Amino acid sequence: MKQRVLGAAGPTSLTVSALGFGCMGLSSSYGPADDEQSVATVNHALDLGVTLLDTSDAYGHGHNERLVGRAIAGRREAVVLATKFGFRFEGENRWVDSSPEHARRSCDASLQRLGVDAIDLYYLHRRNPDVPIEDTVGAMAELVAAGKVRHLGLSEVNASTLRKAHAVHPITALQSEYSLFTREIEVEVLPTARELGIGLVAYSPVGRGLLTGTFLAETQAGDGDMRTQNPRFDRDNLAGNVALVRRVQQLAAGLGCTSAQLALAWTLAKGADIVPIPGTRRVDHLAENVAALDLELTVEQIAALEAAIPAGAAHGARLGEWALGHVGH
Repeated sequence: MKQRVLGAAGPTSLTVSALGFGCMGLSSSYGPADDEQSVATVNHALDLGVTLLDTSDAYGHGHNERLVGRAIAGRREAVVLATKFGFRFEGENRWVDSSPEHARRSCDASLQRLGVDAIDLYYLHRRNPDVPIEDTVGAMAELVAAGKVRHLGLSEVNASTLRKAHAVHPITALQSEYSLFTREIEVEVLPTARELGIGLVAYSPVGRGLLTGTFLAETQAGDGDMRTQNPRFDRDNLAGNVALVRRVQQLAAGLGCTSAQLALAWTLAKGADIVPIPGTRRVDHLAENVAALDLELTVEQIAALEAAIPAGAAHGARLGEWALGHVGH
């Protein structure tokens, strides 16, 4: 398995597999899941050499952390374990809490659910702009000093917040959505991360399944699938997005790979400081994703892909209204 380094050289850098595994879908967001199958999939990822496992206390309201903890029992040394805090839920209500007190409480609860002594990479999942980022990261730094956390990360913040946070304690990784369909961070956020020596962990690198080419214009997301609320899967937008994906499929066919592999290879080619974390419930898709690491694109092939799907070409916002209001702070 190829390796990549997140963060600037030194004690705050973190070596991980070049492709990570996003665990969210094993518990929530894409319809009912099977725990036994999910545990087997995580273990297969480890068998293939994937080390970076990404979860959150928000996924399945803690279920995902318990599931990952169960899957890695006895294999802790093979895992770079990343989790997050920041969302809170009460009945049908949900909100963002990035207070220092919530950071401390959440860390202890995550450690217990995961069944580990320390979290390798601890992210602020979303930021409440009413809480100074210096206060939040200060509390997270205390968790590092206490030995509960090894490295710090932020998710979906803007360049200014990233800079302020890094001044309090070195930030090893920024997690943001990044794919052929979602490239906004290229303007300011990604250059700032690179200036500061912060690695990028790219989530949804195959566009929540769109770039796999298996989601057709007439496809309807099932019950419990968050894509029913995502504008890019709305009937009015989906046909246009599928038409874009067909361009990727044509290029992939010429290279003898799948469109998902080509989309992942594009993300990997955008910088050695980028680690995509695609998720899947199926071991065959997992093997397909890992095989994308062997696909090294030329400058001309990258240009052809970006001509097929120019930045901003995707139809519809990348997130629903509520979620979109909690990114970029």
